[in-house]
Amino acid sequence: MSSLVIKGQRESGQDVRTGNVTACVAVANIVKSSLGPVGLDKMLVDEVGDVTVTNDGATILRLLEVEHPAAKVLTELAAQQDEEVGDGTTSVVILAAELLRRANELVRSRIHPTNIITGYRLAMREGCKYLRDKLAKPVDKLGRETLINAARTSLSSKILGSAESVKFATMAVDAVMAVKTPTSSGKYKYPIEAIHVLKAQGKSAKESELLPGYALNMTRSSQLMPRRVAPAKIACLDVDLRRTKMKMGVSVLIENPEELNKAQEKELDITRDRISAVLKAGANVVLTTKGIDDAALKYFVEAGAIAVRRVSERDIERIAKATGATVQVSMADLGGEESFDNSLLGYADEVYEERIRDDDILIMKNCKSTAACSVLLRGPNEYMCDEMSRSFHDAVCVVKRTLESNSVVVGGGAAEAALSIHLENFATMIGSREQLAIAEFAEALLVIPKTLAMNAAHDSTDLVAKLKAVHHAAQNDDSKSKLSSFGLDLDVGALRDNLAEGVIEPTISKKKIIQFATEAALTIIRIDDLIKIDKKEDDGSVPY
Repeated sequence: MSSLVIKGQRESGQDVRTGNVTACVAVANIVKSSLGPVGLDKMLVDEVGDVTVTNDGATILRLLEVEHPAAKVLTELAAQQDEEVGDGTTSVVILAAELLRRANELVRSRIHPTNIITGYRLAMREGCKYLRDKLAKPVDKLGRETLINAARTSLSSKILGSAESVKFATMAVDAVMAVKTPTSSGKYKYPIEAIHVLKAQGKSAKESELLPGYALNMTRSSQLMPRRVAPAKIACLDVDLRRTKMKMGVSVLIENPEELNKAQEKELDITRDRISAVLKAGANVVLTTKGIDDAALKYFVEAGAIAVRRVSERDIERIAKATGATVQVSMADLGGEESFDNSLLGYADEVYEERIRDDDILIMKNCKSTAACSVLLRGPNEYMCDEMSRSFHDAVCVVKRTLESNSVVVGGGAAEAALSIHLENFATMIGSREQLAIAEFAEALLVIPKTLAMNAAHDSTDLVAKLKAVHHAAQNDDSKSKLSSFGLDLDVGALRDNLAEGVIEPTISKKKIIQFATEAALTIIRIDDLIKIDKKEDDGSVPY
């Protein structure tokens, strides 16, 4: 009867909940095999045939174009984790799906969703508190080795996680430290947007390198221009420096050839005046997103300036931010020497063109506004370069978060196992139905070490049982506190002290995984009605 009232389809109760959970688990199963140091990659082909090969959870889910409304929550969850932390996108989706699956089983056992929601929230708060107070290892003065280990742990599950992991982890740390900027409060910030990643096909990954300053993968517009300018005064333009043309819809009536010559000369004069205004202001490096024609190039050559055309808008914005320039979208401000403010120019110690392998690259060194650096990634093909870029981005984000949170937790399933044991004990102290939800939350956390072991072709049941036993002993006997840092060694299928081995992750990453996964699971568990509204048919009437 209700569907007749709302003019649509309606499903409610357990059917909807089961459908939502099934869709979310299906999405999690897609990315589950890509978790861990020996996770596998996915090949995604879009409608036009473009291929993406990756094991990054956020990238996979973004390209999947999920249609199910509940499953979309998981894709947004991965995007949120990627934005907030930069790593752990696969883990957060797998944990959210496991929490959902276990919550659905509790509902089938006649536990009300409200009790489950309350229990999950209690478990989340207690888990984050225990993570912060007991499991986090404070690093008052983060040493370089700690940062490199955190980056290596992130890279271990990526395409770069082989023999090159030390090289790329070191590059990630150097890149973050290169853009270190003090704030007014006395602390430091690490704007990773200032780290520019260039991808160049050819050579091997081992030949990737860190470049000083901001590197632009473009060359001078003319070989007659100087290869080096110092100090550099940079003008960033979004203006066409080709001969001015009449706009569409504008018509000019010319009755004799002399007037035609005058009109053509005027077009050239306008372009010359624009360039002169920029050069008179002191600019010796001119970057524009539009074109520069041959007639205009001679003015820059005569002035001894470097001009670059067809610079992407993203690069122009980044360069403007790094050098302190203002992007000019109109020449109205450049109408004459008096009307141009020198503060619109950006500054760098030098701008020079350098040949890196087979490409000419323009490098802006020691930018005045904010520190900047560039990373040149080399790879055999486009797919490899793209995946290397994604992997390097995750490593850079992990280094940044480690510096900001100033604490780390042990990886390799150690943190999840310790939290699981603690929450099992915590559940026994709750004398209500929420106890069941907390116990299921504790069991759900073990999905991470189980998946890690399974992907490494080891017996996950046996390994996780040993891991639980070690952490249970550590929490019940203070003399065995060192055992709390034991995690999985996926190479040989055994346990080891992962803290001593340098398998560490930023505390904020684990904390956000637990918080985001719980909130996403609760969002879907609260849904008990699905209503699809039918589109109204157009009867041809005109509304008043």
